[in-house]
Amino acid sequence: MWKLKNIAPLPCAAVALLFTATLAVAQTAANYPNKVVRVIVPYSPGGGTSAVMHIFADRLTRDMGHNFIVDNKPGGNTVIGSEAMARSAPDGHTLLLVTNTHVITPWFQPNLPYDTLRDFIGVSTMVRNDHMLATHPSFPANTLKELIAYARKNGDKINAAVTGLGTVNHLGTVLFMQATGTKFTIVPYKGGGTAITDMLSGAVQISINTVTTFAPHIRTGKLRGIAISGDKRNPVVADVPTFTEGGMKGFIAANWYALLAPSATPRDILQKLNEKVAQAQASPDVVALLAKQGVEVFPGNLAQTEAMIRSDLERIGKVIKENNIKAEAE
Repeated sequence: MWKLKNIAPLPCAAVALLFTATLAVAQTAANYPNKVVRVIVPYSPGGGTSAVMHIFADRLTRDMGHNFIVDNKPGGNTVIGSEAMARSAPDGHTLLLVTNTHVITPWFQPNLPYDTLRDFIGVSTMVRNDHMLATHPSFPANTLKELIAYARKNGDKINAAVTGLGTVNHLGTVLFMQATGTKFTIVPYKGGGTAITDMLSGAVQISINTVTTFAPHIRTGKLRGIAISGDKRNPVVADVPTFTEGGMKGFIAANWYALLAPSATPRDILQKLNEKVAQAQASPDVVALLAKQGVEVFPGNLAQTEAMIRSDLERIGKVIKENNIKAEAE
């Protein structure tokens, strides 16, 4: 029988250090993932955000050998789901899908239970949904230049629909007015459905919202597409020119989706995830499925994802403060 002699017990600190080292070994990219990966979507199931994540989750499950499941945690204007991810183990097995709302919410809810920059780290940009400027067919402008010229003289007569104060399309409308020297009457709605109804009736004349929102009505002629953001035309509404074509080079108005992890997640795991997301984004099957949702792939490496989040947080904050924008209470 073997006996251990003269071996003193390890100090508590050494035990903790040994445990930490063992844990770190277990959390390398070489054997990641080693269990189910939960992707929190801080929105209700059945919406476009969930549909997009399901497309990626199916592909990542196939490519990485373990299930990626979508876990919807709506509420608190995305705060509930975001907090759940921020407090999870930083091992890559709990992730978070966010939209632009992630960098808007901090400006309206200063006492968040997490720090938007410190507690999260970007894994990858996922998709973008370009915004379109659309009008009722009776509006006396057919092009972006005509609309701007008319609005500079008649801005007080133009009602612009936004789906809530402090939303992405509200901020996009404010940015448009700043860039063109125009001033519309902002008409806030509680959701997209009633805003579209009033657009179709002509009760409001213009709106900036996603391609997905407007495309069906553009194709039937019930609304007129004036300009679309992005660096190229969208095949869903190929006749609608870009803002750049209309003379507004560099105008940015779009919804983006990004995948985040807890900030302490090992970098090699983040890099592996980023590479697998990029492979999915390069798949024709994935691209086709996303196109049906009205979105296009939006690749970005780790540094680009972090830079986008930080720059948009600053840019949006500047717009909100300069225009004294207030959000509506939930």
